[in-house]
Amino acid sequence: MLEILGKTNIDFMGKRRWAFLFSGIMVMLGLAAVVQISRGAANLGIDFVGGTAVQLKFEQVIRIDEARKILEANGLGNAELQEFGQENKLLIRLKASTTIEEKVAERVVAVFTKEFPSNHFVVDSSTEIGPTIGKKLQEDALIAILISFVGIILYVAGRFEFRFGIAAALATFHDVLAVLGAFYLLEKEITLLVVTALLTLAGYSMTDTVVVFDRIRENLRMRRRDSEETIINNAVNQVLSRTIVTSLTVVLVLIPLTLAGGEVLHDFSLALLWGVIFGTYSSIFVASPLLLLWPKASGRLLKRS
Repeated sequence: MLEILGKTNIDFMGKRRWAFLFSGIMVMLGLAAVVQISRGAANLGIDFVGGTAVQLKFEQVIRIDEARKILEANGLGNAELQEFGQENKLLIRLKASTTIEEKVAERVVAVFTKEFPSNHFVVDSSTEIGPTIGKKLQEDALIAILISFVGIILYVAGRFEFRFGIAAALATFHDVLAVLGAFYLLEKEITLLVVTALLTLAGYSMTDTVVVFDRIRENLRMRRRDSEETIINNAVNQVLSRTIVTSLTVVLVLIPLTLAGGEVLHDFSLALLWGVIFGTYSSIFVASPLLLLWPKASGRLLKRS
């Protein structure tokens, strides 16, 4: 393993109170975002609030930036555009809030017919997503996240013990809420793609936390005379280089995707980028310190055998 930091001796557990304060603020912001999302007061995508999706196939190549300018000039600036398959195919998605009295799909077709008279096209598909379906998707997304947390608890509890599972689940919950809160604060659109990023983040955060927990368990068997705080501190320092190298590898991929991946991938890669940062932080400053808060019912915090 590449040692970019060498041997460190940082008192991470001594800084846990400041870390808990920062994490508490992020969790409160995330919970506020959840409340606002449930009330429909957040910037929700078409999947959650309903709207129209129109898929067009042009005879010639069409530039997505040019198409976006045309829609903005015709009062459809909130449209989401996506190229797929070939460069002559375009998917236009508009929220229900942007609709007017006439059919949105018909308006989109009329705009492109007028602005691109020499580039004929056909409508491959036109879909209306009602608010009832959007509400159902909100509920399904929430259920998916909750199921992932239950899975995390069961997996880590089976591999280690129940208290480890609770700590890992709380750390993952913290990461998801932190990213969700940041998106809400910056008024970023929350779509199914963002939910996918949050679920991916949950898996990444758990994996990073399990690596730290593995080293803690090994140290517990080897250093029975040390205090729990010393054992956890040593374990975190021992895997610190590995944690940073792994996170940097992912970040180096996500930064180009965020900056140059296009509008469709921007929010997805941004959510993952923030998630990796929060996930790395939480495995050190949230999951590990949470083990120290567990009641010492047996006289020792963790099992040593």
